[in-house]
Amino acid sequence: MKRYFPFGVLLVILALTFIFPSVEFDKTANPNFNTGDIAWMLMSTALVLIMTPGLAFFYGGMVNKKNVISTMLQSIVCMVIITVMWGIFGFSLAFGDSIGGVIGNPTTYFMMKGMLGNASWKLAPTIPLLLFAMYQLKFAIITPALITGAFAERIRFNSYIIFLILFSIFIFSPLAHATWHPDGILAKLGVLDFAGGTVVHMSAGWAALASALFLKRRNEANHSPARITYVMIGTGLLWFGWFGFNAGSAFGANHLAVTALATSTTASAAAGVTWIFFDMLRGRKPSAMGTCIGAVVGLVAITPAAGFVSVPHSLAIGIISAVVSNLVVEWRTRTSIDDTLDVFPCHGVGGMVGMLLTGVFASQNVNPNNTTGDGLFFGHTHLFLIQLVALIATSVFAFVGSVVLLKITNMISPLRVSKEEEELGLDISQHGEKL
Repeated sequence: MKRYFPFGVLLVILALTFIFPSVEFDKTANPNFNTGDIAWMLMSTALVLIMTPGLAFFYGGMVNKKNVISTMLQSIVCMVIITVMWGIFGFSLAFGDSIGGVIGNPTTYFMMKGMLGNASWKLAPTIPLLLFAMYQLKFAIITPALITGAFAERIRFNSYIIFLILFSIFIFSPLAHATWHPDGILAKLGVLDFAGGTVVHMSAGWAALASALFLKRRNEANHSPARITYVMIGTGLLWFGWFGFNAGSAFGANHLAVTALATSTTASAAAGVTWIFFDMLRGRKPSAMGTCIGAVVGLVAITPAAGFVSVPHSLAIGIISAVVSNLVVEWRTRTSIDDTLDVFPCHGVGGMVGMLLTGVFASQNVNPNNTTGDGLFFGHTHLFLIQLVALIATSVFAFVGSVVLLKITNMISPLRVSKEEEELGLDISQHGEKL
């Protein structure tokens, strides 16, 4: 029965494509469309997509050689599964008509209806609605992929697929709606999250911690990265794609996109060099792995702040986030928590540092669309307190929700591979392939 069910789902989807062709054309005049903005957002959509293969290289190079293919595939499979879900009901859950400010109505854009012609999203009026939907899809793809580093080398692939589907529906979609939909509860509160501090990195980070605790430690204590060169390639792809991630969140080819691009690259650079120097301060050799991890931590931390802070403050965010995440990584190694690739210290903690520092450094001179106010650095406490409330609420929701989803998944299909499968390696035991 387990073999037939997934294909049965595909047959249902096939039937839906005939029942709901979604060919309605919106002929309403839309003079706001801007070809420059459309071109930039098409490019940004492609840039964000390349981050997921970049993440696959980044994570794949860090694991043991016998688990490289499995680890990389855990990222790539998100591209195919989440895309199908998004086209059917996922976009509606995140951006459909608001239900209580916490989730979208799944029927609003069911099967991508109403996407053709001159339809647009109210907060991105210069680009077609379908382009906005495709851009946001790439965020939905990479978020569950980020979690995979926490349970690498010990999760059953079939069970992982179930978990990523549940996570996308019950964790990512509500957070995206609450934060980025104008009627979302966090948006109405005035929370600032330019490109995904809460929605992407904190949610993935807390889910990663929950996963590491739930699946417990690996049986093999020794851990040697398969290809540090893969990690370096992945870092380059992530940094390159992050320009679409952050600068694209301006939804146009405008000054705000330029600001986000500038703050993203400076924060990443500052975090990368800080990680090296902080390791040297503690008597360690400057490593390629540390440089790459630091650069990614900087990108994570600047994500919520990218369009709200100045370049000097982006440097501060990069430096602070690198030190904090480095210390949390060190703390994690002294515990029994087996977060294989330190997803929580880097993405979870990096996202939280970025959220708080957005409340410190945000300036209305940088982004006049920031109606909540200036940050703590400028003598105002309101925004900082709102960011703190959002941080706490998101953390509790993402962690507790992930624990529940892990338990549900485990009841449907055991999450942990057997000791023999783990020793053999997931490439062979789960996929019948090897390097």
